[in-house]
Amino acid sequence: MTTHPTPAPASPTEHDEATGADVRVRFCPSPTGTPHVGLARTALFNWAFARHHGGTFVFRVEDTDATRDSQDSMDQLLEALDWLGLDYDEGPGVGGPYGPYRQSERADLHADVARRLLEAGLAYESFSTPEEVEERHRAAGRDPKLGYDNHDRHLTDDQRQELRAQGREPVLRLAMPEEDITFHDLVRGEITFRAGSVPDFVIVRGNGQPLYTLVNPVDDALMRITHVIRGEDLLSSTPRQIALYRALIEIGVAERVPTFAHLPLVLGEGSKKLSKRDPQSDLFLHRDRGFVREGMINYLALLGWSIGADRDIFDPEELVRAFDVRDVNPNPARWDQKKAESINGDHLRRLPLPEFTTRLLPTLRESGVLGAQAGMGDLARLEAVADLIHTRIQVLSEAVPMVSPFYLDAAELPVAEEARSQLKEDAPAVLDAAVAALEPISGARPGPLGEGVEWTHERIEQALREALIDGMGLKPRLAFGPLRTAVSGQRVSPPLFESMEILGKEETLDRLRRLRAGL
Repeated sequence: MTTHPTPAPASPTEHDEATGADVRVRFCPSPTGTPHVGLARTALFNWAFARHHGGTFVFRVEDTDATRDSQDSMDQLLEALDWLGLDYDEGPGVGGPYGPYRQSERADLHADVARRLLEAGLAYESFSTPEEVEERHRAAGRDPKLGYDNHDRHLTDDQRQELRAQGREPVLRLAMPEEDITFHDLVRGEITFRAGSVPDFVIVRGNGQPLYTLVNPVDDALMRITHVIRGEDLLSSTPRQIALYRALIEIGVAERVPTFAHLPLVLGEGSKKLSKRDPQSDLFLHRDRGFVREGMINYLALLGWSIGADRDIFDPEELVRAFDVRDVNPNPARWDQKKAESINGDHLRRLPLPEFTTRLLPTLRESGVLGAQAGMGDLARLEAVADLIHTRIQVLSEAVPMVSPFYLDAAELPVAEEARSQLKEDAPAVLDAAVAALEPISGARPGPLGEGVEWTHERIEQALREALIDGMGLKPRLAFGPLRTAVSGQRVSPPLFESMEILGKEETLDRLRRLRAGL
């Protein structure tokens, strides 16, 4: 295989590249296992390409492997597309003019195309066993592991009949053209596979079952797919697919050879391909940790593409407006967990406070911080708490330890050993002085007309600074560290004085006294 930076000349069997509303792309996963972030990236780029051009995004399920496919995996694929907001125009549950959209329901179509290829002389029956192929290579002084040698392409009808009489069941192979196969990849430029580098390949097993090598291009042809945007790991199969598309054009099944774009690999640690065994490959693991749709789409898009120099943050609508698969970098992309979380944090901060609060609710309910039947008072308090942590978290799950202290009584609040161990010898005196400074403040909180304005974070901060910094001569870190531990049970917490305001006077004093009693 060789690559060149300049476009290839149009093949006589190819139409010009489709544009605008004529664009039709597909996402065609097998329903096996949990959705992988690389798979999600492929779906995203196909969706963005279709939406950018005003074309059609087709979801097709390749579910013919009964040993690996499962309904659970199918449900997870649908769940992943729904979470990411990658709506499809044709597919299971939606329908469309070229259905059915489950490969397992298209067997008659595949069998008919295989028959027509055979009758047209573009495919042929092959009887050779692997052992016979190896023996022929040895006899000719070649490496026995070279693979199929195209021997059966030249059998006569009498020879085929004799082999059939022996009880042999032939496979069906496509006859590869005896010429270079050159195509223009939208990501990688011109690519050439030399004549003879790809042997005739099996499209139907001896038992009559069509293989992926046949059904995938056939379904693309019948569904009028114009662009095939897929992973780099499938690049080596492209010459076989192009040869088959050209054969399908000859028998009137296909209109065109689609335009290809092969996306870069997604690497994990150690410059290795991010495998399904790597936890970071699990799309739902990130969702369950608290990635939001906007953050995940943004980061997935950066795995090979950029919206512009020195700009990493964009929303799905901006992606659609700017996306062109020709701008994808062919070099491998690396999954960087810290960068992914940082980008997600940027999107959390972009959310208006009411929306951010709404996004927090499922995480807090799942963790038990809030019950399913939380009352209006609990939800009103949550927006006030959310305002304190809005800029302090990168994934929603980080909100749990910050929010939970606001929904516990003093007696229920655990004090982390890490926080307790950092307290200095003067912590009891600091807590005593804090209680004495806060007790005179009215317990009322500001009302809608400004009445009862004593227990505010401004008044709390003033009283504590006067008592601990001015009165005791402490530095702020030493003055407020014990108070933070008492109020939140942690070393790091939301802003201290605002937290005290939300908790109220009595709860705040109870927490200060409880920690003091335990020292």
